[in-house]
Amino acid sequence: MATAKKASSKTGGVRFAEESSEAAQSHVHFDEKLHDSVVMVIPESNGNFLVKVGFLKTQHRYEIVFTLPEMPELGKDVCPAPIPNPHLRITNITPSSDGGLRVTCEYMAHQEGVMCEEVQILSESKEDSSVKVKVHARVMDRHHGTPMLLEGVRCIGAELEYDSEQSDWQGFD
Repeated sequence: MATAKKASSKTGGVRFAEESSEAAQSHVHFDEKLHDSVVMVIPESNGNFLVKVGFLKTQHRYEIVFTLPEMPELGKDVCPAPIPNPHLRITNITPSSDGGLRVTCEYMAHQEGVMCEEVQILSESKEDSSVKVKVHARVMDRHHGTPMLLEGVRCIGAELEYDSEQSDWQGFD
């Protein structure tokens, strides 16, 4: 009798939905305002773009793919600006089916915190025509879990962690 009482006290908080056509097809649904699962491209008032890529992890390298809308002022022939950014670089720009640009970047999450790195896309046919793209990421420490990556973001590698305690250097005498 004691075991039956013990088992029933553990199941008191679990409830199952009644079978209905809605329950039979049910999946977990999140409010869209609470969780967007894709990289967001936000036009800025100055004609540039802000790209929000969500949570990333330090010392990891990511491929980020997003589509910019059609920009007639740039023309069809575009290229990344030859301005070096040690943490973010454009690896590919191709026309998308809707007339915009599909941009592929590689980003090295080097530091914890809210990071904003900038790249520039130049027109090859129209002089002095360019667009700046700011990539905005929230970077967490590599020891604090694994972020759920947004659609368009893919981890392509991790940098080796250097631990000074593992060094065999004896120091100066």
